[in-house]
Amino acid sequence: MSFQQGLSGLSASSKTLEVIGNNVANANTVGFKQSQAVFSDVYAASLSGSGNSPIGIGTKLAEVVQQFTQGNVTASNNPLDIAINGGGFFRMSSNGATTYSRNGQFQLDRSGYIVNADGARLTGYVADSRGILSTGAPADITIRTSDLAPEFTQTVTAQLNLDSRQSTPLTTPFAMDDPTTYNNATSVSVFDSLGNAHVLQTFYVKTGAGTWDIYAAADEALINGGASVGSLAFGTDGALTAASQAALPAIASIPVTTGASSPLAVGIDFTNTTQFGSSFSVNKLDQDGSTSGRLSGFGIGPDGTLTGRYTNGQSAVLGQVVLASFANPNGLQPLGGNLWAETAESGNPMVGAPTSGSLGSLQSNAVEDSNVDLTAELVNMITAQRIYQANAQTIKTQDQVMQTLVNLR
Repeated sequence: MSFQQGLSGLSASSKTLEVIGNNVANANTVGFKQSQAVFSDVYAASLSGSGNSPIGIGTKLAEVVQQFTQGNVTASNNPLDIAINGGGFFRMSSNGATTYSRNGQFQLDRSGYIVNADGARLTGYVADSRGILSTGAPADITIRTSDLAPEFTQTVTAQLNLDSRQSTPLTTPFAMDDPTTYNNATSVSVFDSLGNAHVLQTFYVKTGAGTWDIYAAADEALINGGASVGSLAFGTDGALTAASQAALPAIASIPVTTGASSPLAVGIDFTNTTQFGSSFSVNKLDQDGSTSGRLSGFGIGPDGTLTGRYTNGQSAVLGQVVLASFANPNGLQPLGGNLWAETAESGNPMVGAPTSGSLGSLQSNAVEDSNVDLTAELVNMITAQRIYQANAQTIKTQDQVMQTLVNLR
């Protein structure tokens, strides 16, 4: 029986060394999870359950368990490298087959899909042209490289301070090419429905104590036939009167000859404009339109949202990476290539957005290193080697005992 015990011990030590060797070999494999050999003892028993021997007959490999602990996160230069900080797996798709991975080294293929080194596609929630996510079934994520459509300007937000100490212009009537006919002026670029820029100028003419007329021009041409497009009235506290605020926004109707929708009606909102005894100042002058833009870059947020950056200064949601978790990760079947497949033992995948439930967060420009502790593995290797030698010694000893019995006369 000692021969069988020693042989089983040799086999167990050999399996341990194989597991350790695999861990050491993958110490630099991104997303790799180390394994541990689990053994059980073996006892002989009769079919009736009686006659059990208190002496075991060796050991056997029960299973190889993977340790799904967090690996270190290391920065990288690839914006498509993604590290999972916490629980969950990337959901990958390859020719209709769904697999799972912790390796976040991704790149773009020629069709714009986010893929791993083997061509499996990363899945998640896709977004339409308006940036609205479809949070139903996950699909292959693709990066839209089409231009971002322009947005025509609807509102210009102007927050000014008009100097109450100024006098009414001595020269009348208003003429945009004669600075003596107005007190102050501002300009801002606005955009038509095709994304063409137009310079909108506004002129402010004081008409009395606390009252101002507003004139406008676009592309060096007066709007509204040269007539005022609105007026502002201020109270003794320097704020706009209720009647003046109710008349806002002032509408500037801009003729467009670029083939876009014409006229371009832009509302100029002067809410929070003041008239204090200080110099004229422009505190805010914004507009809500934009020209078309080309994709210049993208980033992935902690919640998996993939956001594209465009040359016109705008951004848009392109999709969202999803993660999957399992009730029993150790039940997953390793496939190689940093991939796992679900099994009956692992349970069904629970798919959701990162940071939700038990799912971890994502970090772009980073990868999750292997969780192999190389120092511990080398110590385990020494221990396994000694155990192998000890089991070999039991076989050698049993051989010497048998030899002694053979030599009895």
